[in-house]
Amino acid sequence: MSKLEQLIKDLCPNGVEYKKIKDICVRQKGTPITASEMKRIAKVNGAVRVFAAGNTFVDTDYDDVSNVITVPSVIVKSRGNIGFEYYDKPFTHKNEMWSYSAKDTKINLKFLYHYLQNCADVFQKKAKTGKLPQISTPDTDNFTIPVPPIAVQNEIVRILDAFTELTAELTAELTARKQQYEYYRNSLLGFDNSVPMVKLGDICNIVGRIGFRGYTRADLVEEHKGAISLSPANIVDNSITYEKNTYISWAKYEESPEIMLENNDIVFCKTGSTVGKVALIRNLKEKATINPQLVVLKRVKCNPSYLTYVLGTSYFQGIVNKIKGIGAVPTISQKDLANQLIPLPPLEEQERIVKILDRFEALCNDISVGLPAEIKARQQQYEYYRNKLLTFDEVKA
Repeated sequence: MSKLEQLIKDLCPNGVEYKKIKDICVRQKGTPITASEMKRIAKVNGAVRVFAAGNTFVDTDYDDVSNVITVPSVIVKSRGNIGFEYYDKPFTHKNEMWSYSAKDTKINLKFLYHYLQNCADVFQKKAKTGKLPQISTPDTDNFTIPVPPIAVQNEIVRILDAFTELTAELTAELTARKQQYEYYRNSLLGFDNSVPMVKLGDICNIVGRIGFRGYTRADLVEEHKGAISLSPANIVDNSITYEKNTYISWAKYEESPEIMLENNDIVFCKTGSTVGKVALIRNLKEKATINPQLVVLKRVKCNPSYLTYVLGTSYFQGIVNKIKGIGAVPTISQKDLANQLIPLPPLEEQERIVKILDRFEALCNDISVGLPAEIKARQQQYEYYRNKLLTFDEVKA
């Protein structure tokens, strides 16, 4: 019998009490502050953290904000993707958010945090719809949670924290590996004057969706009822993800045969906030095309993986930043893109570079192998045990 099983058997064999959060915690207000003000007061070594929605925060000083909270608390991220965060250093948060501290020693705030994380989907469904989904204070104040004896709470927290700490370590390792990958990519693709430079348009055809062949909502169809239309959102970490696809009618797809996608084509974002994103088409299982924000590089006259890596280097992304238009919507014309110079070593050298970078790419970005796969597995393991450990029978009155 595990330590937790023994504790439950000894301390709460017949179930546990359920209580409203407002009965066991103190709700805390935030500070009135705008996003621009948060940027203005941000300091590298600030002693107070200011939280906003999602994963956004800045560090600042005590005299820059009001309502600084100095006790361990659970922060309620009440807009957009509803979520929760445990924090035990001085902090505050935007005033549309709120947080909870413990009223007494009968509740471990980490236990509350893990329990609320396990119920995040419940709160997301409660959220009022509008410009942004949003919950209100009664949604959490009146939410009931199990309150087992503190020894049981502490043991559950110890187990679940072990999973989250491992995930955090793996995530830090992944960040370091990505930095290493970018360093080697830039180093391997930084050539001296002995390597010839060629115009991008001389080693591939750059084609996009012609303006009058754009599409509207009327051209969108249900999943698998037409062709995939890739957008910048399909480009993640220099790879194509097919998890959230937009589909357009077969008629609209067939209207533009020049941008029908094939394996070893390269897609490049030419317009919008993500201008410069690039990915190689691999493992294409359905017919696909591109939306107006992308162009596709076809009939590539070098190793396509090599060219994709070159287009992702800090060297080429620096060129992108220089030639994109300045305005509300940054844009690179196909002509300007075609005129940019690319280093082109012999094919044998291209293949050597690709082999090295492919190994880093798999370690950093492949969700089926390497660190991303390990992080995903640990997160699933944490969620499984979180759900299992936080399920209690309610004690009979």
